[in-house]
Amino acid sequence: MRSPLQGGLPLRDAVVGAVVEIACDESGFSGTNLLHSTAPVITHASVDLMVDEAVALITELRSGFRFSPHELKSGRFLRGSGADEALEWFLTALTGRAHVHLIDKEFFLVTRIVEFLLAEPSYAAGTRLALDQRPTALALYTARHSAGSDWGDFLAAFVDLVRMKRRVPVRQSVQRFFQARDALLHHRLGAAADAVLDGLDPGHVRAVVARLDDDDRSVPPPLEPLLPALAETVLSWSGGQRQVLVTHDEQSALTADRLTRLQRMMAGGGAPSAAADTTWALPDGVSPLAGLVMVDSRDDPRVQVADLLAGVARRRPGIIGDALRQPPPPRDPVV
Repeated sequence: MRSPLQGGLPLRDAVVGAVVEIACDESGFSGTNLLHSTAPVITHASVDLMVDEAVALITELRSGFRFSPHELKSGRFLRGSGADEALEWFLTALTGRAHVHLIDKEFFLVTRIVEFLLAEPSYAAGTRLALDQRPTALALYTARHSAGSDWGDFLAAFVDLVRMKRRVPVRQSVQRFFQARDALLHHRLGAAADAVLDGLDPGHVRAVVARLDDDDRSVPPPLEPLLPALAETVLSWSGGQRQVLVTHDEQSALTADRLTRLQRMMAGGGAPSAAADTTWALPDGVSPLAGLVMVDSRDDPRVQVADLLAGVARRRPGIIGDALRQPPPPRDPVV
């Protein structure tokens, strides 16, 4: 007997202007286990297929390429007979109908260190809506190869510091984090990276950790990459021109409270680019995220297609070309 689905964001208001409905799933998500995982990246895939289109695509993979149902998981799919031909057909079929967002887990942690411990934590962290922090994070990340094993120790100390179920008292976690920071400074990683490390202030770090321990819900979960991935996916499909309705495979991270905060944050940061056709531009204060429905992937063929796409993209990141990174503008806007 299946458990009731949890989370989601009901569509409380009518959509405004143009709208696109997408189905999403991820691959490589390992909870807070971001450093000790066999998957160094996470992929979040989305498609704008109708149900009958997804059924037809799955049917063709099973009949035309002779894949059985259990082989439509990415690992077996890529090992199957004729996998290369099937993959080429699959990606061609999704041209203009799909998007993949890739997350490097180590770089995600670096963005969290910068955006949470140097700046003010927010739901914009880790997305294009906080791009002012990206050069700082890149400066530290690109210097990592000069730090040897101390780099891994530094990231591990950060993970333990902000983990919701911390193994040791706060004082010890903060002390360990700054000891790991000091070890990196001894490597003289360069002016830009050293400035990032020097900027870490024990008082601010303790204040952020205290907010986490007090369950301050205005602070997003630091070790949760799915929320910024969802935000990036919605922003990509919206382009500031249309609202996005999301159907998503069930994920415990996508709670109603977090999604509501994400929706409100995006209402203030989803303006169209200068190059966008503003015929369908969203009014001020309207969030590109219209709502999110949680489903069991076994019940929705669109999510099954997104799951397969996410899996093959994680295993073969080279397939993520421009066609998968940038969804096309609306073909026939739905009002």
